Amino acid sequence: MEKHRSSPDQVTATRSPGRRTYLMCRPAYYAVEYAINPWMDTTAPVDAALACAQWEELADIYTALGHEVLRLEPEPGLPDMVYAANGAFVVDGIAYGASFRHPERRPEADSHEKWYRTSGWTFAEPEHINEGEGDFTYLPGRELVLAGWGFRTDARAHAEAADVFGRQVVSLRLVDPRYYHLDTALAPLDDHNIAYYPDAFAPGSRLLLERLFPDAVIADAEDAAGFGLNFVSDGRNVVINAEAEAMARKVDDAGYTPVPVDLSELKKGGGSVKCCTAELRR
Repeated sequence: MEKHRSSPDQVTATRSPGRRTYLMCRPAYYAVEYAINPWMDTTAPVDAALACAQWEELADIYTALGHEVLRLEPEPGLPDMVYAANGAFVVDGIAYGASFRHPERRPEADSHEKWYRTSGWTFAEPEHINEGEGDFTYLPGRELVLAGWGFRTDARAHAEAADVFGRQVVSLRLVDPRYYHLDTALAPLDDHNIAYYPDAFAPGSRLLLERLFPDAVIADAEDAAGFGLNFVSDGRNVVINAEAEAMARKVDDAGYTPVPVDLSELKKGGGSVKCCTAELRR
């Protein structure tokens, strides 16, 4: 059956973008110096200047859409700091800090903690391995936290997050190493609904997602490989990797407005739009 496509007037009436606050870190020291996910190839050249230009375009898009962009100062020797989403998970003004799986990234946690504490956020120190918004996302309309595990985040961190935030946490097991973080396989479209790639999840987790989100936008293998699930949505505008053209069409068909941005250099490190963007929720 052909799906009904909303008209622009209907979209305007039903999709209300909320003003968001994002934390980002300029890729001043970005490089692929080690390989801790299947996308990283230390033999492939990286154009650091182009990465910075692409990142600036992303930040400018957020500002043009009416969102606030705050900046975390990059530090030499930490090439993955550009993936600012991994440094914490923030809900209700509380930043639940990250504890990284791989030693190459562990020093990033201190930089994030310092920023959150000096910026006036309540900071919750983690006991268990977790990689912030890489493996956590929040649907405020349902007061529901979705949490991934299987590659980077210890499943025990899900219970820890539930205690920190007093929110229900749904654990989802990731099974494809290419989609090592939840934010590479699933993303909120608005406060109630999501898009996701079913094959990235264990059968039980797929069934759970089907039950919880019967109206979800379903991605396929091509969408996922183009980092089409690593998007950021304000409830109407979906900022999405330009490579994921088919996923952008699906988002459009669902009544949202895709906003493509080329992050080809940053994809070489295993991240795209969402990886570069930490959402700060008061």
